[in-house]
Amino acid sequence: MTTATHEETLGFQTEVKQLLHLMIHSLYSNREIFLRELISNGADACDKLRYAALDNDALYEGDSELRIEIEHDAEAGTVTVRDNGIGMSRDEVVSNLGTIARSGTADFLKQLSGEQQKDARLIGQFGVGFYSGFIVADEIRVRTRKAGSAEGVEWRSRGEGEFTVADIDRELHGTEIVLHLKEDAKEFADDFRLQSLVRKYSDHIEVPVRMPKVESARDDEGNAIEGSEITTWETVNEATALWSRPKGEISDEEYQAFYKHVAHDFSDPLTWSHNKVEGKLEYTSLLYVPGRAPFDLYERDGARGVKLYVQRVFIMDDAEQFLPLYLRFIKGVLDTRDLSLNVSRELLQQDPKVEKIRSALTKRALDMLKKLAKDKAAYQTFWNTFGSVLKEGPAEDFANREKIAGLLRFSTTHTDSATQDQSLADYVERMQEGQQKIYYIVADSFNAAKSSPHLEIFRKKGIEVLLLNDRVDEWLMSHLNEYDGKALVDVAKGELDLGDIEDEEEKQAQEETAKSKEDLVKRVKEALGDQVQEVKVTHRLTDSPACVVLPEHEMGFQMRRIMEAAGQPMPEVKPILELNPVHALVAKLEGVEGEAFGDLAHVLLDQAIIAEGGHLDDPAAYVKRLNALLMA
Repeated sequence: MTTATHEETLGFQTEVKQLLHLMIHSLYSNREIFLRELISNGADACDKLRYAALDNDALYEGDSELRIEIEHDAEAGTVTVRDNGIGMSRDEVVSNLGTIARSGTADFLKQLSGEQQKDARLIGQFGVGFYSGFIVADEIRVRTRKAGSAEGVEWRSRGEGEFTVADIDRELHGTEIVLHLKEDAKEFADDFRLQSLVRKYSDHIEVPVRMPKVESARDDEGNAIEGSEITTWETVNEATALWSRPKGEISDEEYQAFYKHVAHDFSDPLTWSHNKVEGKLEYTSLLYVPGRAPFDLYERDGARGVKLYVQRVFIMDDAEQFLPLYLRFIKGVLDTRDLSLNVSRELLQQDPKVEKIRSALTKRALDMLKKLAKDKAAYQTFWNTFGSVLKEGPAEDFANREKIAGLLRFSTTHTDSATQDQSLADYVERMQEGQQKIYYIVADSFNAAKSSPHLEIFRKKGIEVLLLNDRVDEWLMSHLNEYDGKALVDVAKGELDLGDIEDEEEKQAQEETAKSKEDLVKRVKEALGDQVQEVKVTHRLTDSPACVVLPEHEMGFQMRRIMEAAGQPMPEVKPILELNPVHALVAKLEGVEGEAFGDLAHVLLDQAIIAEGGHLDDPAAYVKRLNALLMA
């Protein structure tokens, strides 16, 4: 008998109300996932009790056989899921079941549209957890007691706007969840239906999932003896840690189901890698590449990392020490014998064995991505989802820089498509005879990169150029100096050197042209004064009259704007103005005198800055000069 005291009714957090409403209406076709989610939570609770009991085995309270039990009552229309795990205190019940204290919640809710199919995918990306019970139940009751505590708690709600919490007497530690099924969900109060769902979604759970089995004694002829029914508990899942089993015995469906448990995602992973290492270090790893991104992917302080086990004992979720930050999208499990059972996050940072495992897992993850890249369609899905995160790698992981570079994908002038699907290996394979460098340009958008005047000479000579427009690209290239022994060169910085692609005759002609325009160059420099660092003629242009070039080691326009937007003051940079000696406007400039010469020189500079995506210090002066020239 349970006696309730100190009862209070509280309102759900606003975000919970929205999530409940959308889940109930959007996940109807996926409603059977509720059982997987509740079993997964129960398994986590058992893992946490096992870990806590390492320091205090009295928390088991005499029952160290951890388990999950599922019962149903067809007449009452209920399904009960209980575990004898860590349990919850009153404060934890209010916090865990009344709010969603999770990064990315606001962004998640903004993207919900009310369209069932689309929202179902988004909700799966966010994770559904305990609240999935309301997909099939019009009322849920939770009874729980934290191991080591004397007070039990009951939580109940109809999933509409509020929930009630009360203190109760509860003999057992752990949590019991009673689902009062909706009329159209009574199918789940069926023994065969529940068993099939356990085997479908939770067969890999290491904690045994048990269901009652009624058996009758039989006479000598094999007939059931009336009134002799005995109820026993039958384990209906494999109840063996999936990662500890030989790879050859595990089906793809089992690997996929385990991913959904680990990642709390109901979409399939793109790929996985399962490995057992023996020798100086002994550990087993099972790593997954998700098919979709979590909402907190770009929050570098968000939860990340693998589930850590030591000798099959759960230690912690989100052990971030075993993979670098640029691989924060990787999910999975690490089970090792080489760490102590009482290891903490602080101790992990100091253990040299952790660094060795981290190095090995990083290489394993990169090899997994390299293998995935053989399937172009699957890898394109990965790149579209996680490419910007992987681009952080060369700056963070010098040792694996070449491996990461091989996994990068870019837009290039070879396809002139905004789709980033060309590798550096593809580029190198297409390099012209005599070409020694990999050329790229950085801009704010694909169209700006594609239309840059700096590409004119490259298009004329058929030289491929990488077109970069992600916010992280300039930072990436500042740490990725070469690939396959070939330097990566920004075509908008420093002197243009096409190497052996240009013959001696072309180079001599360029020198002669530069000499013939010395007077014009001098006049333009005097007109522009300290607005430019230098003025020179160029051979990089074929259609445009002028372009601006930055010094080779100067920060580019894109990165400067990002730094300024972040509140970082930037020193002034003076560009180099390069003139196209064969363009009609430059030829006209030679014949202009007085104030008109200065106006035209300034207009050419301003137009060149605009073409590179730069901003003018005095746009009004540019308009005034342009109007004066148009009216002349």
